Amino acid sequence: QVQLVESGGGLVQAGGSLRLSCAASGRTSNNYAMGWFRQAPGKEREFVATIAWSGNSTYYAGSVKGRFAISRDNAKNTVYLQMNSLKPEDTAVYYCAAALFGRGNTKRFEYQYWGQGTQVTVSS
Repeated sequence: QVQLVESGGGLVQAGGSLRLSCAASGRTSNNYAMGWFRQAPGKEREFVATIAWSGNSTYYAGSVKGRFAISRDNAKNTVYLQMNSLKPEDTAVYYCAAALFGRGNTKRFEYQYWGQGTQVTVSS
C-alpha cells in the first residue's frame, strides 16, 4: 500500500504561480511512476502530468505544457508540480497518483493509489 498526501494548493491571481507537493508513505521502495490529475466542478478528472521513477521521463497534457513542471525527489518520497502562468481555467482539485512500474501513464485506471486532493483556485 502507498499513501499519498498533497499540499500546496490555495488561491492565486491569474499569472501567478503555485507549487504542489505530494508526499508518499508506505511501500515506496517499489518502482512507481507518479502523476498529477485535476478535476474542475462538473467535469471529469483529467490528466495533467506524469514522471517516471527515474525522473528522466516526463509527459504533460497539452493545456499545461510549457507552464507546469513535474519533478520528484525519491530520497524524500515526494513529487512536485510547479505551476506557472496560472489561468482561471486551471482552477480545480489537484490529485497526485502512483502507478506501479508505470511510465508515461495518462489514464486514470493505470494508477493504483490516489491522494485526497488539494484545491487550486485561480482568480481573474
